[in-house]
Amino acid sequence: MRAMVFAAGLGTRLRPLTDTVPKALVEVGGVPMLEKVILRLKAAGFTDFVVNTCYLADKIAGFLASKGNFGVRIDISEEPGGPYETGGGIKHAGNLLRGDRFLVHNVDILSDVDLRWFVSEDRPGNMATLLVSDFESERRLLFGDDMILRGWMNLRTGEVRSPFRDLDPDSCLKYSFCGIHILSDEVLDLMDGWPPTFSIIDFYLANAVSGRIAGVRAPGLRLLDIGTPESLAAAQESGL
Repeated sequence: MRAMVFAAGLGTRLRPLTDTVPKALVEVGGVPMLEKVILRLKAAGFTDFVVNTCYLADKIAGFLASKGNFGVRIDISEEPGGPYETGGGIKHAGNLLRGDRFLVHNVDILSDVDLRWFVSEDRPGNMATLLVSDFESERRLLFGDDMILRGWMNLRTGEVRSPFRDLDPDSCLKYSFCGIHILSDEVLDLMDGWPPTFSIIDFYLANAVSGRIAGVRAPGLRLLDIGTPESLAAAQESGL
């Protein structure tokens, strides 16, 4: 199975740190986030990677070259005029991802998830398998008791989005998406009619009726989403 690491983000909330350093190369405990994610995936058995880039793309390419690509195969999917967001990034890298199921991992997500366990929870019949948890977030995915995706909800505003008109959000399981998921390459053909830039969550919601999009809950997961100076400071002390 191939792994795609999202490394194209601008990291605007981490400025001025990211004025000269791409977000993916911001260090946590002295190690760039991109290096941490690639090495964790490599330890879980992944040897084939796609890394998408946009902002300060040359610095990411130079970093990977200086590390000998960490002894794995890495193809770079550069997004000119981007970044293309989570869905658009996958679509743009489609030619590098065809032929098998593939795992996607946000570069700014650090966790203690057992990636081999997560892969073992994936099922061939799933259009996508999403790692979810109870970590605090106002944006939640809504699942039925069968852990199949039904919709999305903003807990703060009460906004609900779902392709199921009769959905009762109060009857749904509500979990936060961890930014780690496994997709069938069948999604690439379904993305043909989508614009260059779009959210993968929008894509999942649009295909939740026709495709099986499953959630896998990781109880007790330790996870940090490094998007702000505060979360970066917490990550420095976390040991993740």
